Amino acid sequence: MLAATEGWQRLLILAPAIVIGVGLVAAVLILLVRAFMDSVRDMKHKRLLWIGAAALVGVVVLLTYFGVELPKE
Repeated sequence: MLAATEGWQRLLILAPAIVIGVGLVAAVLILLVRAFMDSVRDMKHKRLLWIGAAALVGVVVLLTYFGVELPKE
């Protein structure tokens, strides 16, 4: 039934599921960010966390630039 409908009708039918799904993902992200920020606020060595996060981002960017791919199993 759903596969036989037109594009806009399919979007209209799936709209409630899309809205609920986006809302759930947003709620989980908000909770995770709040928990992370609370943990950071209680840390003694905040600078070490930010240096580690910057190093991780730098390694990911560098490996992506060089075209390194993770092994696929």
